Amino acid sequence: MDDEMIRIETKLAFLEDAVITLQKAEEDNRKDIIILKNENRILKQKIKELLENEEGDIPSRKPPHY
Repeated sequence: MDDEMIRIETKLAFLEDAVITLQKAEEDNRKDIIILKNENRILKQKIKELLENEEGDIPSRKPPHY
């Protein structure tokens, strides 16, 4: 009976550690997602500003003979 109890307690300790590790990873991922969303919003705004400030129909690429 003592061996069975030790085995169960060992598994429980392992599972508790795994849950804590997953919680920390989830928290880190959540922070990264917030940062990426903010960067994405800023980039969208900059692209919008660039498109609005674009001069007429002048292409921004090299002519085909280059």
